[in-house]
Amino acid sequence: MTLTPDLVARVEALLTGGPRRLLGIAGAPGAGKSTVAAQVVAAVGPTAVVVPMDGFHLAQTELERIGRAERKGAPDTFDADGFVALLTRLRDPGRTVYAPEYRRDLRNPVAGAIAVPPEVRLVVVEGNYLLLDEHGFGPVAGLLDESWFLAPDDGVRLTRLVARHEAFGKSPEAARAWSHGPDERNARLVAATAARADVVVHLA
Repeated sequence: MTLTPDLVARVEALLTGGPRRLLGIAGAPGAGKSTVAAQVVAAVGPTAVVVPMDGFHLAQTELERIGRAERKGAPDTFDADGFVALLTRLRDPGRTVYAPEYRRDLRNPVAGAIAVPPEVRLVVVEGNYLLLDEHGFGPVAGLLDESWFLAPDDGVRLTRLVARHEAFGKSPEAARAWSHGPDERNARLVAATAARADVVVHLA
């Protein structure tokens, strides 16, 4: 997809509100959050940065230790408190803040991978659970200046999700099982949070 004129106008209006604004882009696994976030940053230019929630995945070794590796991606497999603390710091543009990013090839987050210097005016935060009111994510919505919920066609979303899992090493059978199993359970949980968004974006 490309940003519609209405969405571009929302971004422009958001940027008039202060020295730094936080835009949240939420949605189910495979909804296109990373793509839309990148398009927003491209539209704004170098004063915008994407900070993904996925940087707060618990490490694979920790998930295995606590017995949650088979549910990776569920709300309780993230460091929600750390994510909230980062968003709180990002609201103050007085100094450079460093955020982690998730590396799918490593299956782990990498600390300090994303720099957000003081001149950044728009931080685009993308993730599944930005609007969730449980598992420690409750404060997140209040730290965002605006939130969008992406609602693509479910068939398209699932096809894209299976392809993504295959691209990162799962067999076709395993990719389909994970997409229709753990990912789909998370998708239903995320869908229930759409009502908290400022706008629901229906994607083809």
